[in-house]
Amino acid sequence: MAKVGIVGSTGRMGEHLINNVLEMDGLELSVLHVFDELKTAVPDTVLITNNMQVVVENCDVVIDFSAPTATQELCEVALKNPTALVIATTGFTPHQQNLLTEASKEMPVLYSSNMSAGIALLKQLVEQVSATLKDFDIEIVEQHHRHKVDAPSGTALTLAEFAAKGRGLDLDAVRISGRDGQIGARSKDEIAVMALRGGDIVGRHTVGFYNDGEFLELNHTATSRETFSKGAIRAAKWITTQESGFYTINDCLGL
Repeated sequence: MAKVGIVGSTGRMGEHLINNVLEMDGLELSVLHVFDELKTAVPDTVLITNNMQVVVENCDVVIDFSAPTATQELCEVALKNPTALVIATTGFTPHQQNLLTEASKEMPVLYSSNMSAGIALLKQLVEQVSATLKDFDIEIVEQHHRHKVDAPSGTALTLAEFAAKGRGLDLDAVRISGRDGQIGARSKDEIAVMALRGGDIVGRHTVGFYNDGEFLELNHTATSRETFSKGAIRAAKWITTQESGFYTINDCLGL
């Protein structure tokens, strides 16, 4: 029975994660890290704390759906107390990304900007189509609820990375995230990543490949946040059996 800790338990994903862990055979909810008031009922046996040290000392795996600063603290503490980590937070700085890499040398770390099986497969499809349809223009559009604080989404950027990989391009050199005014014609290699925000959209990503006379669009739509919580929990069960290293949801799914 693997003991699970959750960082981000009072956030938008918190209630889903808590309930799904409690329902899952083979897992025990042991500790919750809270930033403010916990509004979800949990058994009396569950520790509730704002101390990251207490979190890592009282579980076998941590699921993190929080904010970059909290993930940074989690990694810094875990480096002194190695614990399996499942990270789904997005919007990291280069330093925070490096911390994930350093942590993976001491413990198993699974990081994915999106925990859904559909997105895991979509990444591979995007790379394949990008490599095959080399003359097609690539445009990515992502849509999320009004409360999302980072843009473009981590998932959209990951999809763009796979699109660039398919053509041997450096994403930082070809990515644009907005167009306005007399900008001139579209360059051949640019990959656009555009963000829309509104309402309660859970998440929708479209990767389009456009050419003269035809176009192909690959779409993924999440209709419930449980898609992400259940994906993260599946990853948590898997990661506890792995050696130290850096993994993604694709590794967990065998893709």
